[in-house]
Amino acid sequence: MNLKQTILVAIMGAGLALCGAADASAGTSAGMGQNHHPRRVEVNHRLAKQDIRINRDLRDGKITRGQAAALHGEHRAIRMHERRDAALHGGHLTRHEQARLNHQENRTSGRIYRAAH
Repeated sequence: MNLKQTILVAIMGAGLALCGAADASAGTSAGMGQNHHPRRVEVNHRLAKQDIRINRDLRDGKITRGQAAALHGEHRAIRMHERRDAALHGGHLTRHEQARLNHQENRTSGRIYRAAH
């Protein structure tokens, strides 16, 4: 991996960390202290693991920056859906919403795999 790729991965990692910190503080200040609800935890944990896979594949040169950006964009869309759904139900996700989000995550996981192989 060259210096440019190392710097890019470091910047992306720092950006994700900052977004996570901003999300956590925004959630508690807006009365959305239900981020620990089990369905939300499961959905967000999967997204975090997939983000790690994307960054690892980018670092290892298996995917391009454009592919990584597109995959991260899909994750942002899933996170927006998760937040919107939770906001409609007092910080919780229904089983149906969780199933829909899991389906979206499954599709994104397949795209990560196909991009890297």
